[in-house]
Amino acid sequence: MSPLAFDGACDTHVHIYEPGFALAPTATFVPPPAPTSAYRTVQQALGLQRAVIVQPTGYGVDNRCTLSAVAQLGDGARAVVVVPPDVDDAELKRLHDAGARGIRFMMLSGGLLPWSALEPLAERVAPMGWHIDLQLDGRDLPKHEARLRRLPGKLIIDHIGKFLGPTTPEDEAFLSLRRVLDEGRCWIKVAAPYETSKKGPPGYEDIVPLADALVRHHAPRCVWASNWPHPNVNPTPDSRALLGWAEARFGEHARRILVDNPAELYGY
Repeated sequence: MSPLAFDGACDTHVHIYEPGFALAPTATFVPPPAPTSAYRTVQQALGLQRAVIVQPTGYGVDNRCTLSAVAQLGDGARAVVVVPPDVDDAELKRLHDAGARGIRFMMLSGGLLPWSALEPLAERVAPMGWHIDLQLDGRDLPKHEARLRRLPGKLIIDHIGKFLGPTTPEDEAFLSLRRVLDEGRCWIKVAAPYETSKKGPPGYEDIVPLADALVRHHAPRCVWASNWPHPNVNPTPDSRALLGWAEARFGEHARRILVDNPAELYGY
């Protein structure tokens, strides 16, 4: 079923790159232009009403481009930001008022926040209803599982766990992800299979068993994302085809995953 049938369908992971916003010195690549106006066209074509703009690594802790996108998209938009570990309360309130609902921890190339900042920041933003947005190599989950299961507040893990190596539903790293989800305060983005697939489009057959297992066992904890504009992926994936791939996984859980779960997580 197309999200056109679901009022409030949400894309939970979008990056915006607008002219006029300088990249941070820590940027690892120069992104192509991906303005809010271009994403709005994608959003309308896919029948989506809500979007979460995730701060890209290239802008560091300068969230102005991300917040500008939220302002342009209106009430249906939220932001996930990056802040320094010592961010003050006034700045967190300013970000909240501008639509921020989470802090991004990117533990791969280009990320800025260290593991040591995870618990302190999670504890500070949990009372605000914010979450931690975590991207890591899923193969490392077992060594972080205990801290993630006791993390204050809400957590979301990107891109089917982003296992950067062959993985099956029976592997210990994947079972570790499932145990974190079982805590009831963690969500998973069933999205961007191209990030880890060795089989590639259109079927991403090696990722299907992982996505299917997540939906089968953890539908109340699944959300979807386009990952537009698919930075550093060549050729550029087709967002409509990616949504179709995901819808085939979701089945009867489509409304819950596209509408209800993100509404709970992002405060719609």
